[in-house]
Amino acid sequence: MGILFHSEDVKMPKISKQGIKNWVKECISFEGKKLADVNFIFCSDSYLLEVNKQYLNHDYFTDIITFDYVEGNLISGDIFISIDRVGENAKIYNVQFMNELYRIIIHGILHLIGYKDKEPSEKALMTEKENFYLSKVNNFVSR
Repeated sequence: MGILFHSEDVKMPKISKQGIKNWVKECISFEGKKLADVNFIFCSDSYLLEVNKQYLNHDYFTDIITFDYVEGNLISGDIFISIDRVGENAKIYNVQFMNELYRIIIHGILHLIGYKDKEPSEKALMTEKENFYLSKVNNFVSR
C-alpha cells in the first residue's frame, strides 16, 4: 500500500520521492479520502500515445492518463505522465519543469479524488484545487 514511482522508456525524473509521497498523502487526507495504492509511471510521448490508443481509443498526445481504481474513500490508481509533454507544457506556459510536473502529479490525484475537467466550471475548480495544493508543495519537497 502506498505510492510507487516507475519509469518506462525515460529516465526517472530527479524528484523527492518521499516529499511527493508526503505531499500527495496530505492532499488526499485534506480532501477527506484515504490513500490505498497509487502508481506514478513516467514515460515518453510515444509510450503514452500507445496507452492512449490501446485503452482509450484516442490517437493524440497527452500529458497524463489516469486509470481510476478508487473504491469508496480509498484512493487507488495508475497515473501515466509523459515527461516529454511536461517539458513542452513548461515551455509553453513559461514555468519551470518541476512546477509543471508537480501540477500534473496533483492533477492526476485530483482526478482520483473525483474532480473532473470536461466542462468549463469543472476545469475552473480543478485549476483552483491544483493551485491550492501547488502552494503547499514546497512544504514537502526541497527545490
